[in-house]
Amino acid sequence: MAGHSKFKNIQFRKGAQDKKRSKLFSKLAREITAAAKMGLPDPAMNPRLRTAVTAARAQNMPKDNIERAVKKSQEAGGANYEEVRYEGFGAGGVGVIVEALTDNRNRTASEVRSIFSKFGGNLGETGAVSFNFDRLGAIEFDARVATADGMLEAAIEAGADDVESGDEGHTVYCHPDELHQVAKALEARFGEPRSVQIVWRPKTEVPIDEETGQKLLRMIDALEELDDVQQVYANFDVAEDVLQRLTAA
Repeated sequence: MAGHSKFKNIQFRKGAQDKKRSKLFSKLAREITAAAKMGLPDPAMNPRLRTAVTAARAQNMPKDNIERAVKKSQEAGGANYEEVRYEGFGAGGVGVIVEALTDNRNRTASEVRSIFSKFGGNLGETGAVSFNFDRLGAIEFDARVATADGMLEAAIEAGADDVESGDEGHTVYCHPDELHQVAKALEARFGEPRSVQIVWRPKTEVPIDEETGQKLLRMIDALEELDDVQQVYANFDVAEDVLQRLTAA
């Protein structure tokens, strides 16, 4: 357990940025459909689908939308989504990972490459960035549900590996295969989490200034606007006051 250090990753911006609810629901639905199509359409028998449904519920996605996304996976002639991961570098040499679900690999690659180039970044080979990240399950709670010590204690009991607590809230980390059971145990104690997902967590972070941060966040925002892109991660580190200004912009 590392304790209560703050995780200055792009994920901390998600709460403020997810006001674009319809686009968020569209991305969640695509993941549910893809997960159900790649395995069984039953969350109890399909771990990836179970994680996708849990993530959707954490974002208050209506039950009808979830059921419709699962049903869509069984329709004849539906889109076959392929998982693609892009790795590259943004302003200041910051490592960026882009996860996408696409039915047209060439289109998605072209769009992602164009955005990297527009903002002074460049795509790299697979593995060029991800070696500097850990793949983890992440459960987020509002700060008000527990103290940092209280969340740490509960996380240990639930079988989690790490907790990071700050003014924005608590993020509990665990092995991806244990995400569902850890989330379920914590939900029983603290109520429904605000987010449940599998993420890329940086092992080290690149210090950047405010000007570089603005350029980087514009690039990330542009990537997140792409329909095919599901998640974007970056390993940057900025001063607390600069981070507040950037995320408030």
